[in-house]
Amino acid sequence: MAALLLIYLQFAPKPEPAAVELAKTTKSATAGTDSARAAVPVAPDSAQLARQLGSFAAAAQGTAQTTELSNKLLTVTFSSKGGQPQAARLHKYKTFGGQPLDIFDVKSAQMDLRFRTISGQQIKLSDLYFRAEPQGSNALRFVAEVAGGQIEQTYTLAPESYEVGYQLRFNGLSQTLAQEPLTFTFVDNVRQTEQDRTQNRNQTTINRYLASGDHTVLFEASETPEEIQVEEPIKWASHKHGFFIAGIVADNEFTSGQLNSGVDLNDSTYLKTLSSTLKIPVTDVQQGKANFRFFFGPNSYDLLKTVAPDFDRNVYLGWGLFRWVNQFVILPVFHFLQQYIASYGLIIVLLVILIKLVTWPLTYKTYESQAKMKVLKPEMDAIKEKYPDDQMKQQQETMKLNQSMGVNPLSGCVPTLLTLPILFAMFQFFPNAIELRQEAFLWAKDLSTYDNPIILPFALPFMGNHISLFTVLMTLSTLAMTYQTNQLNPSAMQGPMKFYSYLMPLIFFFVLNSFAAGLTWYYLVSNLVTMGQMALTRSFIDDDKVRAKLEANRVKNKDKKPSGFSARLADAMKAAQERDAQTKPGSSKKLATNNDAADEAEPGTGADDVTNPKKPRKTRRS
Repeated sequence: MAALLLIYLQFAPKPEPAAVELAKTTKSATAGTDSARAAVPVAPDSAQLARQLGSFAAAAQGTAQTTELSNKLLTVTFSSKGGQPQAARLHKYKTFGGQPLDIFDVKSAQMDLRFRTISGQQIKLSDLYFRAEPQGSNALRFVAEVAGGQIEQTYTLAPESYEVGYQLRFNGLSQTLAQEPLTFTFVDNVRQTEQDRTQNRNQTTINRYLASGDHTVLFEASETPEEIQVEEPIKWASHKHGFFIAGIVADNEFTSGQLNSGVDLNDSTYLKTLSSTLKIPVTDVQQGKANFRFFFGPNSYDLLKTVAPDFDRNVYLGWGLFRWVNQFVILPVFHFLQQYIASYGLIIVLLVILIKLVTWPLTYKTYESQAKMKVLKPEMDAIKEKYPDDQMKQQQETMKLNQSMGVNPLSGCVPTLLTLPILFAMFQFFPNAIELRQEAFLWAKDLSTYDNPIILPFALPFMGNHISLFTVLMTLSTLAMTYQTNQLNPSAMQGPMKFYSYLMPLIFFFVLNSFAAGLTWYYLVSNLVTMGQMALTRSFIDDDKVRAKLEANRVKNKDKKPSGFSARLADAMKAAQERDAQTKPGSSKKLATNNDAADEAEPGTGADDVTNPKKPRKTRRS
């Protein structure tokens, strides 16, 4: 299984050029790309504008100017050509290379809004020039005088906020607009901001939330185009750039929408092209109800909870039970420790210790079960020697032994299974926790991505050109823990299974080499604490006392018959044994044939009486 997995990952077919055509088409059609801006069209004359824009042509000439709204957290840049946001910069964050972090800029993205007039012209706000009118220190209004009325866009940015309020008004244009929804578009070519390009791309996607309460996300790790066509009201849509969000929330709702995601693996400039198309009711812009909020900020769970219903789902914490564990257990504990401890590496250590203390009763049950199985190993070995070629008989005798001794083999497995949700929840928590982003610990510069103290001059299959030291130490600790477990319970792993128990940690070394350093550090500490727990438990679990307790159970259960699940299992094994016996050549079927032949002969006659046709037969009496 391990070999097949590694071979598949190495030789899995890459997407054909046609698979990324959508990404290329979307990008080439976007005015925000470098190539699109390299070829600037010649400005049309007045007559051409009048034909294209009709009564809106008067606002189609002017000079583009930029204006900013800014606070301590965020600066948003607007252009008077279209009156739309064209850049958003976060002040508290940097890229992995130490550069200012722009969620999007004029070269990588474009927002626009289009509508249709009753005369049939398609008008885009990017065709029009607006007059910028500051409204105090935290608000900005753009106004365009068109068709005997006004198009008005007002933006507000509160202090200490990542939300930009947006009001869209069409004043005096009810006789000009066609009675159909307006179309808001946001085309976003996402740049790399994190060290691991693959992880950064795989965490880039579009989320949307319906007014009905349904939440959907485009497949994050897809290397082929993804599309969702939504024909019901949408509450919000967001472009998730891994650890950062560019989203829009409607106070009312969008009537419908279309979401697209495309990727070109040969493009070294952009990770993905995200595109959202959302429909705005025309009555909302005419009646002063077209109110929205942009969110340009970090993908932080506690922050997003306050933005809109289920907006915190932009932070991927796993599905089902694993999300609940992260949401209601891991995050609250993590944020509590964060208030008192500055080092996130130490927070992870304390998180491990707290989890191990809480799950200690379950862990103790596992160790206790292992001790019982170790004590019973001589009897189990004797059963195997007595029935070396009869697996069914071995199982039956082993079951009888366990029942007489009061041992339940599953008692060691169930506690371990109950701790697995926490283990797998961590697998989703660490790569998606912005709290760990660019937080250094020991030799790791960033706990949210892999540590790479060892850089190779060449790339290795599955591993890349680096070796994660945390992953190496985690692998060694897993091997040591496996050895310790096998010593405590020698009967648990035998033959090939014992070999595979040592092979799997080596397989996971290749798999986890490029995972977040915070995750492999957590597993390393967890392994060390587990080994300490096992050693401590063995120090006060006496094999002689365990044996004495089992012997007492043997006496107590001497005349006790199996019941419940044990009885049903014993019956099933007995029935299977009988079926096997009947199907063996020369066994019960052959015996049944001989008995039938004997019934035809007189009682007391020999075999010759049955088989010799020359001998007369006597009729049997009834």
